[in-house]
Amino acid sequence: MINIIQAGAGPLGLHVSKFIIEREGLELVGLVDLNPELEGKDVGELTGVGKTGVTVSGSIDEAIRKAKNQPSVGVLTTVSSVKKLIPTVEEFAAKKLDLVTTCEELSYPWQQHPEEAEEIDKICRNHGVTCVGTGVNPGFLMDYLSSVMLSICQDVEHVEVQRIQDASVRRVPFQKKIGAGLTHEQFEEEKQKGTLRHVGLPESADMIAGAMNLKFDENNETLEKVLASEKLTSGYKTIEKGDPCGVEQITRGIVDGKERVKLQFRAAVGEGESYDKIIVKGNPNFESIIPGGINGDVATSAITVNTIRSVYKCDSGLKTMLDIPAPAWFAKT
Repeated sequence: MINIIQAGAGPLGLHVSKFIIEREGLELVGLVDLNPELEGKDVGELTGVGKTGVTVSGSIDEAIRKAKNQPSVGVLTTVSSVKKLIPTVEEFAAKKLDLVTTCEELSYPWQQHPEEAEEIDKICRNHGVTCVGTGVNPGFLMDYLSSVMLSICQDVEHVEVQRIQDASVRRVPFQKKIGAGLTHEQFEEEKQKGTLRHVGLPESADMIAGAMNLKFDENNETLEKVLASEKLTSGYKTIEKGDPCGVEQITRGIVDGKERVKLQFRAAVGEGESYDKIIVKGNPNFESIIPGGINGDVATSAITVNTIRSVYKCDSGLKTMLDIPAPAWFAKT
């Protein structure tokens, strides 16, 4: 049995909590969140699985005191920023807990956030624990999966990954994060703040480059709004024709003046067709497509849970998905 303390009880965090509770061989012994309205509430009732006896705590010390079994793994479903995550990593690592986190910037931080990555790596090595960032995107669909598929190639000239999503079926926070329902002025304001974006696309490109033993001379990202071609009522609010309904981001990795990696992320309310596609130009050339795409909420929660077993098998330090044993669904541990 692997005993787990989790930090972060937002919508995604509670989805992860539910998956942990439902998985044989794993036990959620504590959940930490700073929201005072959640403190003391039963995790099972918050996740809809019924009472568990585990209640939300305001600190990790309190959660450990209340835990009926000693935890060995921490799951962090809190922030997207590596810099903001560092204090939580330090607190959990000091308790000798291996860590799995959904922090997007930590999926492959060595090029985009080198100082923060070095600090987290040092913290983990000093305390003898392992930390890995994962998720469906970044962490799997647009980087890890592509990297693994390149193992059948003798030569690779170019990798393109497309993730196209109809955001109508996603959580309201996700729809808001991609700017669906904003005015043009609001979209531009949020874009300038840097809050209106899918986090982790440059990191995903860096992971593919790392797998191929390449180093980009340039890793360029663009972000543009997607406009509604008609009045839309399928999202969390009505969107008029011509108004922003989502976002399109493209990252290009350049080596010696040539584009070697291109990642396209497009998520919009009312998007006609959802799919995930990998296109490889090399020896051999091939395309791989997942019609309908992968549900991000389910997949992120599942890969977070399934990575718990893999993080157990590593030496200490900050790892990426390329460094750990391949995660997979597992039965009772």
